[in-house]
Amino acid sequence: MSDLVAIVYPTEAEAERVRERLLQLQKEYLITISDAVVAVKTDAGSIRLNQLVNTTTMGAITGSFWGLLVGVLFLNPIFGVAVGAASGALGGALSDFGIDDSFMKQLAMTIQPGNAALFVLIKNMTADKVLKEIKDAGGVVLKTSLDETKEKALRDALASVAARPAA
Repeated sequence: MSDLVAIVYPTEAEAERVRERLLQLQKEYLITISDAVVAVKTDAGSIRLNQLVNTTTMGAITGSFWGLLVGVLFLNPIFGVAVGAASGALGGALSDFGIDDSFMKQLAMTIQPGNAALFVLIKNMTADKVLKEIKDAGGVVLKTSLDETKEKALRDALASVAARPAA
């Protein structure tokens, strides 16, 4: 079972930096991430999602390949690529995996303009080591599905940065 963690950062750059650090920790086998999305609230109040994978683009690429293959079989590869790309892009746009987009947008509406929320869907992690690596970035926990003990540890680790006096 996966756990959802949503942390608010003052800037999009800070949220992206933490996401990159988590992806690096995944390469070190300290965490396994199913999805990691940065939601940014613009000054106009709209929400922009920065996904790890653009499903529309991936669908178009995959569809182009299969369309070319089918087009070659029927002696019309150009038409096959066009139809494959269009159907793949449509399929990719309609598919959603990981964290539900509407859920993220709804939750991100509660943050201040200019702030960014990092949504991470975690399969498993070595909590103490991961917290040690990301706590310096600070942030405020917006929502989690962690048990109370893990959630308290996360909140305490992130709050320790805010409590430190400025140097």
